[in-house]
Amino acid sequence: MDDQARPDPAPTASSDAPAGARYRAFISYSHRDETIARRLHRMLERYRLPSRLRGTQGEFGTLPDSLAPIFRDREDLASAGELGPRIRAALAASDALIVVCSPAAAASPWVDGEVLEFKRRGNAHRIYALIVDGEPGDAARECFPPALRHELDAQGQLGQRPAEPLAADLRPGHGGWSLARLKLLSGLLGVSLDTLRQREHARRHRRMLAITALALGVTLVTSILAVQAVIQRDAALRRQKQAETLVDFMLGDLNDKLNQVSRLDILEAVDDHAMAYFQSLPVTDVTEQTLEQRARAYERIGNVRQAQGHLPQALEAFQAAAVITDRLARSQPSNIGRQLANANSLTYIGTMHWYQGDLAGAQRGFEAGQAVLDRARALDPKNPQLLYQLAGIVNNIGHVLEARGEFAKARKHYRDLLSISLSLVAMDAKSTAWNVLLGLAHNNLAKMALLDGDLTTAINEYRADFAIETMLAERDPRDNAQAEKPLLAQAALGRTLALAGDLDGGIAQMRQALAGVERLHAVDKTDSGFSEDVALYATQLARLLRQHGKLPEASALTTQAVAMLDTLTRQDPGNANWKRERAETLVEQAMEMHASGHDDLALEPARSALATLEPMLAAQPQDRATVLATSAARLALASSSSDPIEATRLRQQTLATLQAQVSGRHDPRLQALSSEALEGLRGSAVPGDHASTVPVSTQSHRP
Repeated sequence: MDDQARPDPAPTASSDAPAGARYRAFISYSHRDETIARRLHRMLERYRLPSRLRGTQGEFGTLPDSLAPIFRDREDLASAGELGPRIRAALAASDALIVVCSPAAAASPWVDGEVLEFKRRGNAHRIYALIVDGEPGDAARECFPPALRHELDAQGQLGQRPAEPLAADLRPGHGGWSLARLKLLSGLLGVSLDTLRQREHARRHRRMLAITALALGVTLVTSILAVQAVIQRDAALRRQKQAETLVDFMLGDLNDKLNQVSRLDILEAVDDHAMAYFQSLPVTDVTEQTLEQRARAYERIGNVRQAQGHLPQALEAFQAAAVITDRLARSQPSNIGRQLANANSLTYIGTMHWYQGDLAGAQRGFEAGQAVLDRARALDPKNPQLLYQLAGIVNNIGHVLEARGEFAKARKHYRDLLSISLSLVAMDAKSTAWNVLLGLAHNNLAKMALLDGDLTTAINEYRADFAIETMLAERDPRDNAQAEKPLLAQAALGRTLALAGDLDGGIAQMRQALAGVERLHAVDKTDSGFSEDVALYATQLARLLRQHGKLPEASALTTQAVAMLDTLTRQDPGNANWKRERAETLVEQAMEMHASGHDDLALEPARSALATLEPMLAAQPQDRATVLATSAARLALASSSSDPIEATRLRQQTLATLQAQVSGRHDPRLQALSSEALEGLRGSAVPGDHASTVPVSTQSHRP
């Protein structure tokens, strides 16, 4: 797989309830469903019963004001699948059990164990299911754990009699969060669904009226105060502060409430009024505290507009914030906090240009932010917050330069990223964030070395990245997302070793990477990322095995990879990466058939691959992955074609494409393809062919 930026692993959450507490419910879920479980936990604990229901009688007793506390914890699960004492105690202290159901939960021994433990305590009637994915009763996509699907027998073991758990459903077309929440609340409280629905409808109606009135009222007050500010200067200063406090509320709490009820129309109107109000105010004769508040408000507006996809409007807000933060930073050049705030505003500006495809604007924004931090660094060279923010900007500039083909300059920034990351890790070697930065720096430098043809450096950098990612993965063996990352580095290392001539070493690394992703895929077959990894690494290993003369094993791997990528591309026909990777696998299949003497069979996969890749190359003629894949497909078809004119045309097309690359000309993959095209032209020249005038590549074979 191509090297990619890697997100930090999400932290594990746990219940804040004190030891010995009684819980209204226990939430059981798979690690894959943690985001939904966290949202469910927050939603249930924040729920407040309608006032007219509080203190009345439900099926399970007097109705409380709220459902807090709810237990949600994954920290005490033993690796062998046994429930720890804290989990058992929490289950015993819980009135009900909510099971987040998905194929991942159905395959989880811990979720199944929690359901079984709760049932054995005689509480089967208080189990409620929340279906988030999969299909009950479907062998391929079962979402209910075994203990949820069957009743217990007289000995407390799972019997054959099917259970019928009460279930809410989050899948598309089944009502969404609103209906699912009401169904769960109905079960937990012992109140009919109709009663809750009527009360919630009335409360929501009252809330919408109040929020709408508040939004309009605040906007009116802001407008009145703004007009008064123009008329009476002294009085305006006092009222301006009041107005900006109201605007701060509008952009904070009010925005959150409007988001909750999906009133984006009011939210946008509030932000537009706030933006117009701030633009009408002077930036002189006001306190610095007021200016800081105003800059934060501009950035909030920018973040809302960015989230809504309004990038030009977001850029306008961030630029307004930068004007203020620049003034504040210049007024106190020794104040590190103000320098960080100014650099943050400038980074936002660079990011907005980047998202809009304006590389020059992105570079200007990032470099301006870096200049601010470089000046501040002289005051406090070891400030970790400053160094971390500087590392992010340096990395961003490197990516801009890389996208523009300025590899030498990009490499310098990636080296600076490495230096800063090493400084941070020296301060705290256990910090995950610092180590993630360090691994990213090594990965970036490995890519640069590969493009320069410096395979020794590329191998060393990939090994460094692999060591860091392995260390982070070993900290939490249950984190499958982190477990995948060292495999990415290992696969890149295997490919690079093979390029350097160590074919056996490359095969060994690729075998380990493939075995690793196959283990992850077996745990969660619904994860398309793991499926993609298996197919990609199988193809890459097959390519090395073919070069080693092990055609039967290579063919079996390629067949497996084609089947998996066929499934993925049917799921999402618009995914360009999957389409290109499927084409690359078809090229490898064609080359295996050619190597075994079956040129007639090689033509179909080679032509199918080219049909996919040619339009992609036309759209992105400098994209390295597309250039390499298309060139390989043309050469595979040329090798198998019985038409010498077609073969010559394909090889000449390949040379033209490779020679049109404006950067990375020492890339050994590029040179190997050029050499193969030239060798083919020399061996099968036709009248009018002048391939001999093309300079010979320094590489004589293509891995």
